[in-house]
Amino acid sequence: MKAAGLAVARLAIAASPGAHRVWLAAGPGNNGGDGLIAARLLLQQGWDVRVAFLGDAARLPADASWALKVAREAGVSIEPGLPVSLPSVDLVVDALLGLGTNRAPDDAIAQAIAAINQQHCSVLSIDLPSGLCGDRGTVLGAEAVRATHTLSLLSLKPGLFTAQGRDHAGRVWLDRLGVPPARATAWLAGPPAAQRRLHAQHKGSFGDVLVLGGASGMGGAAQLAARAALCAGAGRVYLTRLSAGPHEADAHRLELMSRTLSEALRPEFLANTTTVCGCGGGTEVAKVLPTVLHHARCLVLDADALNAIAADAALQRALRGRADRGLPTIITPHPLEAARLLHLPSAAIQSDRLLHAHALADQLACHVVLKGSGTVLASPGALPSINPTGNGRLGTAGTGDVLAGWLGGRWAAGQPSDAHAAALEATWIHGRAADDAPLDQALLAGDLIAAMQAVASRA
Repeated sequence: MKAAGLAVARLAIAASPGAHRVWLAAGPGNNGGDGLIAARLLLQQGWDVRVAFLGDAARLPADASWALKVAREAGVSIEPGLPVSLPSVDLVVDALLGLGTNRAPDDAIAQAIAAINQQHCSVLSIDLPSGLCGDRGTVLGAEAVRATHTLSLLSLKPGLFTAQGRDHAGRVWLDRLGVPPARATAWLAGPPAAQRRLHAQHKGSFGDVLVLGGASGMGGAAQLAARAALCAGAGRVYLTRLSAGPHEADAHRLELMSRTLSEALRPEFLANTTTVCGCGGGTEVAKVLPTVLHHARCLVLDADALNAIAADAALQRALRGRADRGLPTIITPHPLEAARLLHLPSAAIQSDRLLHAHALADQLACHVVLKGSGTVLASPGALPSINPTGNGRLGTAGTGDVLAGWLGGRWAAGQPSDAHAAALEATWIHGRAADDAPLDQALLAGDLIAAMQAVASRA
């Protein structure tokens, strides 16, 4: 607790230069004890420190009881419960609830959370924003603290990076307090390794991609995916639209090659390409899925392909059977598509994103990219990963098609060749491009492709 309190005090000073007034809300457990140690240290540094203690001193854990005692002896101003009016301060420290909370806060803590969220200054949460589930990233009650900074102690918590966690955690910091890391329950994805092409390589070295989608009225989805695959580095990209009628060349990407549906579905052709299927596929995609599932060497399934599989047990069996034949598959559902595949409400998917991504991977024997805030990547028998990049500006039409196409392109090019690693890399680049985009401009899917190229070139 001494080390935790010192870490909090140090971050408070570093993250709030020029600040000297702090109000700290201390809860009834060891999280509150960490805050009380920090309060004492900040007082010793000349800060004006006020503490609201929301607990029963007689029922505190031993360490937290000691922290309360030494804070009082040091002269920290501690008052029971919330003050009638909150002080005007430079920083609020949230030391109400820590790891292990799995139910809605009681009334007193809930009122303190609401009071913190009404403050117009920086907020530093200890370990977790109070009211947020550390495992799932869900808000446990009416609201959780919206922190500017969160200092995670001992280890990073998955809930800080997925579901609602990213909106509540602010900037996340880690202090292990000198304790070796415990057994991991998930991994946090990082930037991709640099990829360099050899002089002697040629277009045949970087694989072929087939984009199969674009039903009537949705040709743009397949076109976006094909453009993304090309810009991601595939040697050749073929585009086959499911809509009837003549298919004109892409005037902005003349490098794309078109194939008729009969040409694209030839078994020998599918066996030598990475296929991206479903982008704008409509109901027509169901007709081609049996052939694609049986013959495609490497397969990315998105959008309407997933909806078709969710509605057809035979297609589900065919998807699972690919793994038995050594044919890798990556699916890229958003929460509603995942809900259809698992026959659950979408709210259930969002209530535990890691659990349900893993359920999809195990049930369908494939690699899963569960899109959303803190995209979760799961593979059978492996720990899940959480992607920390991206923001709500990706919530526009076509950005998912771009991700599927880019993933297919990088995977085909062997950068990297492992399906899970390719999904991690594509998702990280996709999100980072949104993070880097100008805040005052709309993020269109077509522009996202060029932004992803810029991110990849810096890797």
